[in-house]
Amino acid sequence: MSSSDIIIGEIIGTAVLILLGGGVCAAVTFKRSKAYNAGWVAIAFGWGMAVLTAAYMVAGVSGAHINPAVTVGLAVQGGTEWADVPLYVISQLIGAMIGAALVWIAYYGQFHSHLTDREIVGEADRDPTQKPKTAGPGPVLGIFSTGPEIRKYWQNLATEIIATVVLVLAILTQGLNQDGDGLGPLGVLIVSLVVVSIGLSLGGPTGYAINPARDLGPRIVHSLLPLPNKGGSDWAYAWVPVVGPLIGGALAGGIYQLAFA
Repeated sequence: MSSSDIIIGEIIGTAVLILLGGGVCAAVTFKRSKAYNAGWVAIAFGWGMAVLTAAYMVAGVSGAHINPAVTVGLAVQGGTEWADVPLYVISQLIGAMIGAALVWIAYYGQFHSHLTDREIVGEADRDPTQKPKTAGPGPVLGIFSTGPEIRKYWQNLATEIIATVVLVLAILTQGLNQDGDGLGPLGVLIVSLVVVSIGLSLGGPTGYAINPARDLGPRIVHSLLPLPNKGGSDWAYAWVPVVGPLIGGALAGGIYQLAFA
């Protein structure tokens, strides 16, 4: 697999993943959306179908890692060269940022309406020239990145690790292509259903990032976008959905080597 294949495939695949995954979060969040208040089941299936679409699109190009935790897991397992890991991760982060920006474009009017709604931001916060009062999550951060329902960092980290182990172990045992360096056709379908299952079963505490690029790239975009009254990007929490999935991916690779290889 060439460097250009990795760059093109991972940028496009991760951008599509975030466009559709962030898109379902936006659709459920905004009052001026036809899917407003559709609920957690819609989000879980939306992210699963986002994985399905993105992975089928680029599986034949880059192996459709579209997740640094998957790349690390495959490197530990031996299917991906460690020398290729930085290229995968950088491409995934770029793709995630592009996808987040596309969500903003697609929902541009909804963002403005939501963030100038008195019921959402309050009368005192409607002046876009004012700095956010808190560095914590703003009213639309959930469209871009994850956050915990109960902020207990050791638990939040453990939840992300556990959920990512399930994801990456499912990929390693059920989803790899013949070369063992990415997802195969049947594996894409299986992994997409696993993502839905993780969302429904383990997504409640933290929003199940299970993908450092999926969380960090859009969080960066949130911090940069000229959104009125957007609030903070919650950088105090941002390390959890990066470190947790990376640990989970490495653990899954190690478990595979011990139990399945």
